[in-house]
Amino acid sequence: MAWIFLIIAGALEVVWATGLKKLGIAFSWTLGALTLIAMITSLVALYAAMTRLPLGIAYPIWTGIGSVGSVLVGVIAFNQNLSTANVAGLTLLVFGMFLLGSDAH
Repeated sequence: MAWIFLIIAGALEVVWATGLKKLGIAFSWTLGALTLIAMITSLVALYAAMTRLPLGIAYPIWTGIGSVGSVLVGVIAFNQNLSTANVAGLTLLVFGMFLLGSDAH
């Protein structure tokens, strides 16, 4: 169950990061409130995951999910361009997350 909470926490990190980007483009109180709710819920889910997973596993994977997801949203929704170095970095990040998670019991 801890892994499910961690995945939810990471996905919600992408949601609130996207909300912050959209708020920077056009402010809306509704979007601001939803972004804040996503932030709080992400942290609560991370807390739930950390009750069973070590800090050194949960936190890097949470930030990694958020990083990769945010880059994908940037490419899809905001027309962000990725260089070869960006793609290589993301590939290493995903590989690193798998290595971290493979040793967690």
